[in-house]
Amino acid sequence: MTGPDRRTAEAFASSWNTVREGSAYSREQFLEWIAPIEPDSVAGLSVLELGFGNGSLLVHLATLGPGRLAGIELGDTLEATRRNLARVAPGPVELYRGDLVTADLGAFDLVYCIGVLHHLADPDAGFRSLLRHTRPGGRFHGWVYAREGNGLVRLVVEPIRRIASRLPWWLTKYGLALPLVVPFFLYARFLWLVERRFGHSARLERALPLHAYALWIAERPFWFFHHVAFDQLVTPRTAYFDRRTVERWLASKGVEPASTYLIFRNGNSWKFGGRTGVSPEAPRS
Repeated sequence: MTGPDRRTAEAFASSWNTVREGSAYSREQFLEWIAPIEPDSVAGLSVLELGFGNGSLLVHLATLGPGRLAGIELGDTLEATRRNLARVAPGPVELYRGDLVTADLGAFDLVYCIGVLHHLADPDAGFRSLLRHTRPGGRFHGWVYAREGNGLVRLVVEPIRRIASRLPWWLTKYGLALPLVVPFFLYARFLWLVERRFGHSARLERALPLHAYALWIAERPFWFFHHVAFDQLVTPRTAYFDRRTVERWLASKGVEPASTYLIFRNGNSWKFGGRTGVSPEAPRS
């Protein structure tokens, strides 16, 4: 395995291959991640995931009845993914090991890339691949970390990540991610309990960091917090994109302007997508 994203792929493989079998995400999480794509609209479509990890999203996508389902992943996670898919996939799923940036797997009705572009050496090239694999008139969908709302993460977590990503995975997972996530777990659960007891407070949302995200993740079990923290620390590269950058992607030639959407999710990330036109090309500078 070669290329600028090799170390990142190896790091995430160590994360995905040590998470429990099955999907790391609930069906509710999956449906919220792919919204505004309606699950009923996927039936019969050809669908491609760029960067499938251990198949945690493919597991749910397979239940929506796609006519063809495929995915590509640079890390060595094919066996774990096959085990996870064997439980739910009614038909064969095409799994490829390779670089999503340079791959050419043909055109699909729906192509999505969730949580991957912000870890690439060349995110613009990753977005071009998202368009390149979407047939004319087809749909593309993505999710990336936002620069907005992640000030605390960039200030506190990022310096730790730069060190942790060079350590053995087991030391990062159990020596750093585990103790560091405990205070955030308690913080999120506290905010969730306050919200349930006293209702939503716009003042608290403005004053407290990661408020919306904390409420979203608070209902998940501790192992999921740990998995997210490990994912955050194990990668050699992470970028945070401001609204202007994502808007530039959506202004690419070949994207139908009227079809695009940009959603600020949980106060710290962007969901975006649209439909392609005749000839997808690079984002405008």
